[in-house]
This record gives sequence, C-alpha cells and structure tokens, in this order.
Amino acid sequence: MTTLTELYDQRVAEGRLKRDAAQEAALPELERIRADLAQPVKKGLFRRAPEPPKGLYLWGGVGRGKSMLMDLFVETLSVPARRVHFHAFMQEIHAQMHRLRQQGVEDVVKPVAKGVSDSVRLLAFDEMQISDITDAMIVGRLFQQLFEAGCVVVTTSNRVPDDLYKDGLNRQLFLPFIALLKERMVVRELASDKDHRQDRLSGTQVYFTPVNAASRAKIDTLWSELTHGVEETLTLRVQGREVTLPRYHNGVARASFFDLCGRALGPADYLKLAETVRVLVIEEVPQLSRRNFNEAKRFVTLIDTLYEARVKLILQAAAAPDYLYVEGEGSFEFERTASRLHEMQAADWAGA
Repeated sequence: MTTLTELYDQRVAEGRLKRDAAQEAALPELERIRADLAQPVKKGLFRRAPEPPKGLYLWGGVGRGKSMLMDLFVETLSVPARRVHFHAFMQEIHAQMHRLRQQGVEDVVKPVAKGVSDSVRLLAFDEMQISDITDAMIVGRLFQQLFEAGCVVVTTSNRVPDDLYKDGLNRQLFLPFIALLKERMVVRELASDKDHRQDRLSGTQVYFTPVNAASRAKIDTLWSELTHGVEETLTLRVQGREVTLPRYHNGVARASFFDLCGRALGPADYLKLAETVRVLVIEEVPQLSRRNFNEAKRFVTLIDTLYEARVKLILQAAAAPDYLYVEGEGSFEFERTASRLHEMQAADWAGA
C-alpha cells in the first residue's frame, strides 16, 4: 500500500507538484488516519468495534495546497470514502431532510446521518464554511450522529474552527458544534507562505479574445492545470435564488456569461459567488450594447464585486476590454469596468 508521503514524493519527482515544507509537515496527520483505516476490522459476537481515529481539520490561507493534499489522501484510501465540497454536501442533506418531512418523518436528522454513515467510513470535505443559519442549526446534530456511527471526517477550511459562523445569528447555539470538532478532530494549520494557485497564474495570459476554438483551448489548458481534472457542479442559494457554477473545484469555478449574467441575478448573488471562489473563469462574453443592456449591467456589477473581493479572473470575450462596450446607453460608465478588466490582467494583481 502506497503511503501518502511516498505518493507526495512521486508527484514532486514527476514535476506535478512543487515541494513545500508546510505541506510535508501536514502529511503525518493524514497518514495516521490512512494507516489506521487500512487495518482490518476484526468482528466477533462480543467484540466491540474499534474506536475510529480522530479526523483532521486542516485550515489555512487560499492556494496553500489544502485541497490538493486531501485529493492525495483520498487517492491512497482503501476504505469507502467520499470527497465532496462542504456546501454541496449540506445542500444534499437539506434535500434529503425535506423529502423525509414530506413522508411524515418527524426526526429527519437521524435517518439522514445513518444513510451517510452506512455508505462511507470517511468523509472528506473541501472548504468547510458555514454562513447559512439553516446549516448552523442542524450541523451539530448531524456530525454528532456521524461521529457516533464511527464515521471519520477530514476537512479543509480557510478559517480556524473558532471563526466558523462568526457573528452569525444565534451563534451561541452553534458553539457546541465547534467544541465537537475540536474533540473529534485534530486541528492543524497549513501555514505555508506560498500561494501555489497564484503562482500558477502569475504572468499567465488571463484575458482571451475572440470567442473561438483557439481561445477556448487555451482556457481548457489553464483549467486542467488549476483543477487537475477534478470538478463538480456547485449551486449557491441566495435569498431563494440559485447561482449555478457548472464546473467547480477547490475554489476555482468556470461558467458562461449567460450562466452569470443572462438571468435575473443581483449584487447579493455576486457577493456570495465572490465569497465562494478565488479564481473564476467566465466564457463567451459577447459584444455588449443596447441590445443586451440588462445583461451588460449585471456584468458590470459582477466585475465590480469580483474586483473588490480580489478574485482572480480568467475571461473569454468577443473583444478587448476597451472595445467590449462601445455604443449604447451605459457605454460611458463601462469605461471604469474596462479599466478594472485591464488591471485584473496584471501579473502582480493580488487575486486568488
């Protein structure tokens, strides 16, 4: 069985990873869990199930390699496991609870948790963050049930546990969950001074024109480098609306102009998007004019939001920024947006 350290060294030798001391320092905690789960479970009529290993809460700044380490970890496992974005997992949990309520089930958390723990021995969550009060109100009971069933949890986060749901409504009711995490998981900071995701984009072309097969191929190459071929669909829910990111992995999202600006979305939706992603690829931005004035207004709001949040932008558009919106109502105001699009292309722009 390949250990995590051996796999990490192999990827470095292949040139797929750059060696990082902070990442290497985190490997023993993940290897501890892998080795424990790899031990055969001896079953007997009077034999008590062995105590599962403590999980891991790996936190640190964006681009430090947390999700990459978890991908490697899951690759080495020999037990049923699931790797999923935390936000997507909670959406699934809410959907299952809703179906059970419609069937007349009163305590819906217990059967939902049992369904999860029966299917996997380990849950690997990417980007644990809790900003939704409905998540905050059920996550404690859900995780308590999972832990009691012997399910091991490994998660990444940009926040230390004590900062989860910070300043949230009725946060005092959420504090026992933080205590539970600290009890059942080792909390470890990935304190690298390198932003590997930003390094991969530094000096790289990020604005592509026109919209054609050649520019799309270049974006495909960038996307592959950023996601390592792993992606999923992520849906963000904001005030009853849905913002769907058709392709998402490890803080990197890819969507079309129509996905983000062709629907009646507004500042709150774009703010949620900017809080969720650190790199955003937007494809097929058309020529803007009075014919698509509403879509153009949303595009301006989106770019302003991304700019303020320092999200790294990769864009495929019909024309260069200065020629993207040259006639019609709003063209004058677009000059600021064009300026920001130029600034966001700079190699030293502090995105990602």
